[in-house]
Amino acid sequence: MRDRSHDDAMAELFRDDPALAAATLDAIFADGDQGELMVTLRQMANAFGGVPQVAKEANLNPTQLYRTLSATGNPELRGLSAILRTMGLRLAVQPIAESTPHS
Repeated sequence: MRDRSHDDAMAELFRDDPALAAATLDAIFADGDQGELMVTLRQMANAFGGVPQVAKEANLNPTQLYRTLSATGNPELRGLSAILRTMGLRLAVQPIAESTPHS
């Protein structure tokens, strides 16, 4: 029996559990870790048919999407929104929970 890679295992989890995918991205956005975001978006792209399929559904250039999802990638809002939309997700803004109100 051949072992699956971590990326393949994560892709399967994200494909089977959209709530987990959303919660994972939400935690990454809260932490602001760009590298972790790129890794997770690549795993999610694999979960949804791979980069070529996601690019096609998001009306993005596949070569550019590979670059965008690279370790040094920096997706623009339009591209990130399009990628997430193909996965049944969207960006949302929430207030930060604080223990004391602002003056």
